[in-house]
Amino acid sequence: MTRRRKPLRHIADPFVVAPPAGVTIRTRLHPTEVEAAVLRTVGDFLGVLQRQDFCDRLSEGVLDPKAKAESRKTRKQALTEHTSSRWAGALTRQSEQSYNAAWKALLRHQVQLRAAVDMITVRLAVPVGQVEAVPKGARRKPVRGYRDQAEAFAKRRRLGALTERLAQVEQRVAQQRPSVTFGGKRLWRNREHLAEAGLTEQEWQQHWQVSRRMLTADGESGKRWSNETIRVELYPAAAGTGVLQVKVPQALVERFGTHLLLTTPVGFTHRGDEWADRVLTSRAVTYRIFEDVARGRWYLDASWTYPQPDHIPTPEQLRSARHLAVDVNGDHLAAWVIDGCGNPVGNPITIPLGNEPGATATLRDAALRHAITRLIHIAKACDCVAITIEDLDFADARATGRETMGRGRKGKQFRRTVAGIPTAQFRTRLVGMASAHDLWVIAVDPAYTSKWGAQHWAKPLKQQTSGQATTHHAAAVVIGRRGRRLPARRTPPPPPVRQRTGRGQVRPVEQVPATSPCSTRGTGPPGQEPVRSRSG
Repeated sequence: MTRRRKPLRHIADPFVVAPPAGVTIRTRLHPTEVEAAVLRTVGDFLGVLQRQDFCDRLSEGVLDPKAKAESRKTRKQALTEHTSSRWAGALTRQSEQSYNAAWKALLRHQVQLRAAVDMITVRLAVPVGQVEAVPKGARRKPVRGYRDQAEAFAKRRRLGALTERLAQVEQRVAQQRPSVTFGGKRLWRNREHLAEAGLTEQEWQQHWQVSRRMLTADGESGKRWSNETIRVELYPAAAGTGVLQVKVPQALVERFGTHLLLTTPVGFTHRGDEWADRVLTSRAVTYRIFEDVARGRWYLDASWTYPQPDHIPTPEQLRSARHLAVDVNGDHLAAWVIDGCGNPVGNPITIPLGNEPGATATLRDAALRHAITRLIHIAKACDCVAITIEDLDFADARATGRETMGRGRKGKQFRRTVAGIPTAQFRTRLVGMASAHDLWVIAVDPAYTSKWGAQHWAKPLKQQTSGQATTHHAAAVVIGRRGRRLPARRTPPPPPVRQRTGRGQVRPVEQVPATSPCSTRGTGPPGQEPVRSRSG
């Protein structure tokens, strides 16, 4: 009996990711005790007004553009009496952004719950221990029932819980009232689990109060120092430093005066020249002041927008140049330099991500930034013009992962590994950091990259690199070839008689001099001691 082959799904075309539209930089503030107390009072006062304004916006539901502008105008006029026109504009903008983000998240949650309910319902319809009979010619995979009655009973209970949760979400969608927790839902839940969170009641109260403050002011082009609410007035003698000035809301003017001036100078190190140029030319800069309770520090963020480039190249226009293809995994990045013909150049590159068990979010973020920095250094040293990655999105896996990604201990471990891969964070960080070094990012469809890499590239690459290459590096080669719209399988023409390469074999990996940065295995940025190829 011949086994029916599962049809392949459509593979989307690669595309060049647009560079980021803005940038944010940060510096530390050193306010005195009196200045810090004034900042806390102003932030708490504006936070209360912002939450009240959001409640008014929430009661209006989804609005069309004209009604949205009229609503914001009315609410801004009411807030101006207690603050100022620009503070009121920042408060209403924050409310609108919070509502839009919460509404989109609610709709996504509804889709995921429906997918989970439908998947469990379909599997429960199949008898226990049996497989659905698929009609001949149907282009879909047969559904398998649950293994035993105990598992089916547990899934019926979960179906009931998910159905009830879906009903609640659909009710909120019908009412157009998404749920928003100012201060963070995770921090709110920690209130009932202080011991597990490692916080006392007083520490939790401080974190909760700080996270609900509002000290963000929008910039405005054409105004002196780029912002009339929170501004940094540069010193004429010292370039890149100045004094921070905060406009006090109207309701607090009698207590603190019209403006608060910090005595300690303020300046930015990262992109400081670019920030100073915008301030001196009166181009809009948005500022945000916040306090880090855990460290006992104050910080100032400055952000502004970038104009999008006039031309974003297509993958075909970048096809003839070298690319650095990257396969993202749970604990490391597997990369390889791909030449214009789609062949791997040099040695495979392995960069750890630092996702060890017990690592904090700060350490994981720092390890991810360091890994991306090493990728960029290698790409620049190897004359690459782009970095090719997979356009990964595990939304479907998070919704139906329990039903489609295995069961038991191995299935749970696999789902945990998939959930731990920093796909969205990696892509966001990579696009922002690569654009600063004039590198493009190409995203490709992730379908079958690992399977076809192991099938067509793993064995010859291991032979050519003396076992250094893995199946993840083979997947990186497939990713790089897909970024050039080349097939995963390379079928060279038949070789001449008495040629070293036989019919249908993969061309040997191009060998490069040991002094070339492309011969590094990712043990550090180019310029450090490289690891020489054993076959070189």
